Amino acid sequence: MCPAYELAARTIQAALGAELSESIFIGGGGEAYGEKQGLTLKYANRHGLIAGATGTGKTVTLQIMAEGFSAQGVPVFLSDVKGDLAGLAKAGSATAKLHDAFTSRAAKIGFDDYSYQGFPVTFWDLFGDQGHPVRTTVSEMGPLLLARLLELSEAQEGVLNIAFRLADEQGLPLLDLKDLQALLVWLGANRGEIALRYGNVSTASIGAIQRRLLVLENQGATQLFGEPALDLADLMRCDADGRGRVNILAADKLMGAPRLYATFLLWLLSELFEQLPEVGDPDKPKLVFFFDEAHLLFEDAPKALVDKVEQVARLIRSKGVGVYFVTQNPDDVPEDILGQLGNRVQHALRAFTARDRKALRMAAETYRDNPRFDTEEAIREVGVGEAVTSFLAKKGVPGIVERTLIRPPSSQLGPITRAERQGVIDGSDLSGKYEDRIDRDSAYEMLKRRAEAAAQEAEAAEAEEETAEPMVREFRAARRFSGSRVGRSSSRSLRSNRRGDTVTEALGKALVKELSGTTGRRLVRGVLGGLFKGR
Repeated sequence: MCPAYELAARTIQAALGAELSESIFIGGGGEAYGEKQGLTLKYANRHGLIAGATGTGKTVTLQIMAEGFSAQGVPVFLSDVKGDLAGLAKAGSATAKLHDAFTSRAAKIGFDDYSYQGFPVTFWDLFGDQGHPVRTTVSEMGPLLLARLLELSEAQEGVLNIAFRLADEQGLPLLDLKDLQALLVWLGANRGEIALRYGNVSTASIGAIQRRLLVLENQGATQLFGEPALDLADLMRCDADGRGRVNILAADKLMGAPRLYATFLLWLLSELFEQLPEVGDPDKPKLVFFFDEAHLLFEDAPKALVDKVEQVARLIRSKGVGVYFVTQNPDDVPEDILGQLGNRVQHALRAFTARDRKALRMAAETYRDNPRFDTEEAIREVGVGEAVTSFLAKKGVPGIVERTLIRPPSSQLGPITRAERQGVIDGSDLSGKYEDRIDRDSAYEMLKRRAEAAAQEAEAAEAEEETAEPMVREFRAARRFSGSRVGRSSSRSLRSNRRGDTVTEALGKALVKELSGTTGRRLVRGVLGGLFKGR
């Protein structure tokens, strides 16, 4: 948890118009928007939803919620799909185009101390271009998420699981893509022996996985896998004033590979779940995680993956992490997960088709009715920057739905310049920690050494066989000569020589068998098994 700097926090929170350590001011509601609507910090780890059609104000809502959490000393992680959220790093300006509209809105909802300020931001980028590089290892990603990323069939996923199991048994660290590719080569070469223990491993499945890895590599995923891997503690920091850092993942380029985007965020969420200790219900979250374009997470997802997301969403609350899904339509989120999202901001939904009308009706039914208006009609009619909201009240009970005018942001609305972004990156205390890739000894290097040793052993065996061939011919000649002598000897000598011949013949056969058989086994082992001998 970030250190508490009470004086600084009071100053920041006074500017945002909310009570310290109690709630985050979202906007005005009630009669003519006079009643303030806020997200109670104590229940902020009960997860939430920000939904609405394109252009209705979801991004601004996400921005003002990030500001509020940061001001309360709560670190935030969010993805910036359009590049607009980078403005969090810079204070708004009185010369901005929307200044008059913002000040007018602030006055309308009673935001009397409205002022401009920037927030502590750390930029991240999987490709290392617009922020600090973000990496994880193949082992940390695991076979389930990697199979989802590669869009593998059930049989191919089974082969991938076998590969991970054998990597553990063989002591082969899987850090980057070339480690996994080398392991799959080994798996194909030894599939006969492996099938006896783990089941059939087809070359077709291995080939399909290798092709998918090549596609992933061409999409730039090589940058994602490797070391130094992301330290989760670097996402949960505060600045010197006690404000939570806003971690912004540059996702504009990443959205060109939507499956990679969704899988990475799900991995990050899973890692938080696995590594963070239980804290129960803290006074405020340890981290708030915003999952923008959430429909990509569940689109064509297998049941096992959806079950995993549901489990994480249900249990990560006790780790002090709040998860907020941002999407166009609430029905993009599976019902079992949607039911766990207690804090909701619903911007306008369009109802042009029968499916849209059904989704609108279902969205309205998830709120506690307000006798002053019809919820379904309000969701359809709210304007840009306005929303239908419901936040958890005392004892975690869902609050009555309200039409809310979202407060204006204190930071800059819209993107910052490339130079301004680079200045934030260079001035970060994480500068230089992740920029240089480390390629330490792992599966690829280990398997390469085994291949080289096997090749040398095979060459030595061939040389041994060439040297032994004259000896084999001599033994065969000696055997023929001994046999001719048996025909001219006496019966007693015959019996004696026959015994001698038997010994000689047995010795010759043993030598031939040793020379040919051992060499053959060495060659086979060198080409197949010995290429990647276990420890």
